[in-house]
Amino acid sequence: MIAGLLGATAVAAGAFGAHALAATVTPERLAVWETASQYHLIHAAVLVLLALQSDQDGTRWKWPIIGFTAGVLLFSFSLYALVLTGETMLAMITPIGGMLLILSWLLLFWRALK
Repeated sequence: MIAGLLGATAVAAGAFGAHALAATVTPERLAVWETASQYHLIHAAVLVLLALQSDQDGTRWKWPIIGFTAGVLLFSFSLYALVLTGETMLAMITPIGGMLLILSWLLLFWRALK
């Protein structure tokens, strides 16, 4: 369910950036939006794959799923907010999301070894 919602919002964000924002923000801000939407869509797809691979009780991939979800929300949505508002303080949240994504990839690797 979360993966589907993130996937839908990622496609919507990409379309919004390509069609609505392209004429209203600087090329630098548009590049930030594009980075956010790429990470958003990639991690939504990862969440779909993890959901398909989940065991019956859902515990094997629980923490990577939580980490990827929190990471993409903090990373991508802080960048979306930065582009839309120009509030640079929001960019302080972005590295937290990025670290959650990195840690989730490492946790995914570790869990796959088990």
